[in-house]
Amino acid sequence: MSNCCTPDGSCNTSAQIKTTYKVDGVGSAHCQGVVTKAVEGLDEITAVDVEIGTGLVTVTTATEPDEALDALIAKTVDEAGYDFAGRVAA
Repeated sequence: MSNCCTPDGSCNTSAQIKTTYKVDGVGSAHCQGVVTKAVEGLDEITAVDVEIGTGLVTVTTATEPDEALDALIAKTVDEAGYDFAGRVAA
């Protein structure tokens, strides 16, 4: 079984790249929900995980995010009322 196959034998050929960003002001479940909803609405994003308190926002994409996507995420987060602080070093 190759590394793209699931236990049931089906294959997922799309990449799953996770990138983490820092967003300031995510201190409650409400904040978490607002940021999640805003970011998951972007076409390039396949999944979002927002941690309360730390403000770490991990997004999953099919391709490596570029500067344009970083800028779009920053704009989206800022428009949602939170402070985008940039990528977290891997």
